[in-house]
Formats: sequence, structure tokens, C-alpha cells
Amino acid sequence: MTLINTITFKQLRALAAVVKTGSISASADVLGLTPPAVHTQLKVLEENFGCALVNRARAGGFEATAAGRALLEAYEASLSALTRAVGSIDAMKKGRAGRVVLGVVSTGKYFAPSIVAQLKRDYPDIEVVLQVGNRDRTISDLGSGKIDLAIMGRPPRQPEVTAFNIGDHPHILIAHPEHPLVAAGKADKSDILKENFIMREPGSGTRILSMRFLDQLGEGQTFTFTEMESNESIKQAVIAGLGIALISAHTVIEELKSGRLAILRAAPLPIVRHWFVLHRADLTPDPAMTTVLDYIRSNGEALLAEDEISALLRG
Repeated sequence: MTLINTITFKQLRALAAVVKTGSISASADVLGLTPPAVHTQLKVLEENFGCALVNRARAGGFEATAAGRALLEAYEASLSALTRAVGSIDAMKKGRAGRVVLGVVSTGKYFAPSIVAQLKRDYPDIEVVLQVGNRDRTISDLGSGKIDLAIMGRPPRQPEVTAFNIGDHPHILIAHPEHPLVAAGKADKSDILKENFIMREPGSGTRILSMRFLDQLGEGQTFTFTEMESNESIKQAVIAGLGIALISAHTVIEELKSGRLAILRAAPLPIVRHWFVLHRADLTPDPAMTTVLDYIRSNGEALLAEDEISALLRG
């Protein structure tokens, strides 16, 4: 058995008390022990080290030797580290600390950073890691356990999830502000189907919704489209006049406010889906995950800027 394995906190507490009080009997009172018990702890500690850890002081009582002081410094450092660890574990148990990986589909990247920032402000000891990807990637990472919570539109069938509705997710048609259909005030389906559509890549939730919308609108009629790999590319393409796009209203708030894009109004738009925060059904959220989950559920309307979007849609 190595020397380090023979040291106990009881022995170190006895040494610290004797040096602090200068008396074995006073130390016994502080520690709630008998004087013989304190003497035994100190004696065993000195025998294990093979040297004196305390000496009688000239003024009476005990004081630490050089070896004793070295041991007490290590004890105080260890006690401080353990105290911090106990506090951290207590915070984790109460949901005030921990690490949560939040997966968000690409469309959600326009509001997700504000969620993370507000969580950081209110729960500084919870590390929220934001991971943005398209719908397919987010679902895959949820299934493999790479992410703890996810924010997306329609919940997946697999893996099975526990999902909570946190607010509306309207989708609108956008066009260049000077597009003839914008000036007309309202477009019918035949006019819409003649336009070139700018779409996201396969695997995107927005792409799936766009294809369904056009199939229903045209009842199988063919249409032309150009594929882009991001919402930013779609917005720039529409601003450049390359076509129109069905897109989440959350992605174009600033462009609509500045007049760089316009809403193309037509029935049955807007298409209102919903945002969900979810986790795998077979996963029991730990306290930190529960804190983040409850925060998003409780503040969904504000986090999604629903009032601002509603005003733009009424516009």
C-alpha cells in the first residue's frame, strides 16, 4: 500500500484542527470527538509519514512543522477542489449546470442563437452547444445520440420522440419587390406555376413542404425549379430576380422589413406549420436538459418573434 492510500480526511482534519486551535482538547470539541481519538488520528498520520507534523510551541500548544505545513497546504487545496465539486454536482442535480447539445434545423438558425444567448444569461453554468443542420442530419444525430434536444418542424416517425409544440411556423411565398405578381396584389395558381421556383436541397424540410405545395397546387402539373443549398442562397437568388420561393417567414424577417423582398400573396398561403422542441422518447432528460427544455417550452412565443412575424404577414 502506498503512502497516499493511507491518508484519510479524518486524519487531515485532526491535523488542521490541532494546528488551528493549538490544543488537542479544543480540537476534540471542534471535531465532535474525544481527545484520545484526535491524538490517535494525529499519531497514525505521523507514523505513516515517519516524521513529526506538529511540535510544541514555546508559548504552549502545538504548531505545524515544515512537513505539517506542506501537508496542510495540500489538504486545503484538496478541500477547496472537493467543495467546488460538491457545489457543481448540486447545481447539476438541480438543473443549474451541465451540458446540453441542441440540434436545430437550418431554418431555425435565425432564432436559435438568441435562445442559446438567453440561456447563457439565465443559466451561466449550463453549456448549450448549438448544432445546425438540415432535417435529415438533425434526425440522424438525434437517433445516434449526438444531440440531446432538437428544434424542428414536423416531428420524425423514427426515432420515436417526445415532442412539444412551441409556436407557429408560417411559410410564405417571396419574390422581388418589383415582381409583377407582387404588384397585382394576389396571384392565382396558374400564375404561380409559371414561375421558376428556388428550392432547398433534398433532405431539407423546406424542400419537402415546397414539393408538396406545388404538387397540390398543380395537381401533377410540371414546374421548373432551381436548387440551392441554403436559405441565404435562396434569398439572394430571389432578390436577384431568378425566381420565387416558398420559405419560412422566420428566415426573411429582416429582408421583408428592409424592402429587399416582398410577400407574394396567394391562396392557400401562408402555410402554417408548427415548431417543436423534442427529444428521443426512450431518453429520460437529465436536470440540465429539463431546464433547457422547460425554458424553450415556456418562452416559445417570444423566442420565435411571433408578434413581429404576424405584423409582417398582415402588412
